[in-house]
Amino acid sequence: MNMAFAAEEAAGAEHAANEHTIPTGFEPFERIAEDVEELEDLLLDLSSLCDTEPAKALRKLQVQLKSIVPSVTMIGQVKAGKTSLVNAMIGRPEFLPADVNPWTSVVTSLHLNTPRAKDAPLASFQLFKPEEWDNLVQSGGRLGELARNADADEELQRVNSQILEMREKTRARLGRKFELLLGQRHDFDRIDEDLIQSYVCMGDDPAIALPEDGGAAAQGRFADITKSADIYLDAPHIPTALCLRDTPGVNDTFLMREQITIGALRSSRLCVVVLSAHQALTTTDLAMIRMISNVKSRDLVIFVNRIDELPEPETQIDEIRDSIRATLAEHKGPADAEIVFGSAYWANLAVRSATDALDDAAFEALELYGALTLGEAAEQLGTDDLAWAASGVPALFNALGERLAKGAVEGTLRSVRQQGQNIAQGLMVSTALVSVQLIGDAAAKIDQAVVGARVEEIGARARRDLMDKLDALEHDFGQRVDRVRMRFLDRALETLLQHLDTKGDAAVWNYSADGLRMLLRSSFLVLSKNYAQACQAVYEEAAEGFAATYQTAFQVTAKGFTIAPPDAPKVPPPVTLGATIALDLNTSWWRSLWHRRGSEGRAAHYRKMLEAETAPLLEQLNANHVATIREAAIDTLNAFLDTQSAQLMDIGSKSARTEEDMRSAFGISQAQDRIEMLRSLIDDFLEMEEDLA
Repeated sequence: MNMAFAAEEAAGAEHAANEHTIPTGFEPFERIAEDVEELEDLLLDLSSLCDTEPAKALRKLQVQLKSIVPSVTMIGQVKAGKTSLVNAMIGRPEFLPADVNPWTSVVTSLHLNTPRAKDAPLASFQLFKPEEWDNLVQSGGRLGELARNADADEELQRVNSQILEMREKTRARLGRKFELLLGQRHDFDRIDEDLIQSYVCMGDDPAIALPEDGGAAAQGRFADITKSADIYLDAPHIPTALCLRDTPGVNDTFLMREQITIGALRSSRLCVVVLSAHQALTTTDLAMIRMISNVKSRDLVIFVNRIDELPEPETQIDEIRDSIRATLAEHKGPADAEIVFGSAYWANLAVRSATDALDDAAFEALELYGALTLGEAAEQLGTDDLAWAASGVPALFNALGERLAKGAVEGTLRSVRQQGQNIAQGLMVSTALVSVQLIGDAAAKIDQAVVGARVEEIGARARRDLMDKLDALEHDFGQRVDRVRMRFLDRALETLLQHLDTKGDAAVWNYSADGLRMLLRSSFLVLSKNYAQACQAVYEEAAEGFAATYQTAFQVTAKGFTIAPPDAPKVPPPVTLGATIALDLNTSWWRSLWHRRGSEGRAAHYRKMLEAETAPLLEQLNANHVATIREAAIDTLNAFLDTQSAQLMDIGSKSARTEEDMRSAFGISQAQDRIEMLRSLIDDFLEMEEDLA
């Protein structure tokens, strides 16, 4: 098997790296590509039979289909090799720098095989807005907020001194242009190593000067003030479009990374947690555990990296797997998330066709592990192929592809298919109406004003019903989570008083917020379930109303004629609940705070502090999740109503044409042929639904 292909020399448009494609592990992505292509062909065939209004709706569906770019967010431990794994996945070793600044909080989104306009940039870097930067340097970011709520003056002073150091280094590096840069977005029509390293890599030398031409050549110049990076690449080895988000992690000095990683997880359907085989998952990873505990098991894959460094992988892997599952179970994490073992180092050697760099001991370890995982098949592989297969990257791609095929991609395909089928059904009615008029049947004449009034009635009722249902659900949810929070605060205070009674001032009181998070997550899951049911009920009633309008206004008598309602939008996981609060920080300042306060003031002070700390959890849950699903529910309904209304009114307008107009547009045989083709396409849509199911 020849694994390498020549590097693309793109005339300065893209970094000319040693690119390679290894054609294994992508079978689920190939099936996704086939399903998308099949639906594209159906929509193309349908568009050839369309008039003006249905053609507009179909063009939107075709754009939606071409815009399927599922996203996967990568999070991980420090030095677990997350970025090296991403480089191996995209087939470009060392493309992204691994030595990032400890303060850097850049989310790097790699858009692979994504359709874009010809004049669109290949790389875009968004710098922090002035107010975001001010929040860090003036208040100390999230950690400063925690210290302030707790009256931890010493800790706040330490945070502020660190921020001052960072600010001065940044100002020294960027000089007088610093304030002007904040809030900017830098676009480039090229991608190269220097460009990427200037925005996302370490760069602490204040002697670096900003070139007068505004170029970007010095390492790490903008890293401190860069919030996000979007890079567009071709990845010929992946059969579909895919977005990989490489996050900065969750364990930074000011908790900025945590907030940004939470935002990235909210907008992705899949999460890959990268762990080191040497420290698979421990209590030091509690921030990450809290975050992934809110992700469904089927939307999470754990990749244990660096197995090439294990002395006895045949026995250690089972121990590591058991340890991970035990830790997740202890902290109420995903119980049955898939765990993949591998080595980004092996994968990158295979991608570069450089496995001859392995010394005898390392080569023996690769062969041993290959035989352990691949069995006799390992003997048939060359060294590069063996390294790729044993690296775990093919297994990771397979796991991601299977989840995408049954999740985000399947949902989009189902939605597009349903809308395409609805358009075909409408065209059937329209064509049948034309055919009837051509043979002079006056019964086909339609009062368009009546149709318009009926359409308005359906839309108004659906919008009113949806708003009423969402308002009621959100009201109930708000009351429920408020009760949960108050019970938690009461219980915490009760525990504190018991602690003071039994242990006095000497022992530091600690109290876990995991119970609060679990109850809030449970409340959110109830909301999600009720939300889906409410949306589906409204959507189905509207679809039935449109189908009845077809039947009464246009005398549709076809057996089984229906209008398919849209599916309720998917609810993003409540990862905001994983945000760190004061109770999670069992650090020196918490202990010193305890000893600084007298017994009499402790209860009131801690109650006030916990109120201040738990309020943002509820605020973020409402702002980032409840508001988001409300908007999605309304947008889905409006899109459905607009499409169906336009099609019904278009059909009604055809009935007002004169017989001469109709005959100039259609012949009787042509209309009948059109009906047969539409019937065939509807059958194809139904067959595709069965295949997807």
